[in-house]
Amino acid sequence: MGMLAFARRAARELRSTGESARRRTAQAASELTPQEAHIIRLVREGLTNPEIGARLFISPRTVEWHLRKIFVKLGLTSRRRLQRTTTKGLG
Repeated sequence: MGMLAFARRAARELRSTGESARRRTAQAASELTPQEAHIIRLVREGLTNPEIGARLFISPRTVEWHLRKIFVKLGLTSRRRLQRTTTKGLG
């Protein structure tokens, strides 16, 4: 499908902006991304998915998708538990 060529091109473009792609490891897959950490902070402020989406310029469905990933990574099953859970570096 040409994915290797696409990945190389994306890496070149990132390098040209001074950024780099992070390596995908088992540990990286379980770590929260900056976007996920931001969404957690907004959930803790009491915002709804549509409100979070409006702040981050993403759809409420995308917020929902991020929340599902967050729940898996943190071993949670509900938004209420997310609001009560303390997570390193999120305050």
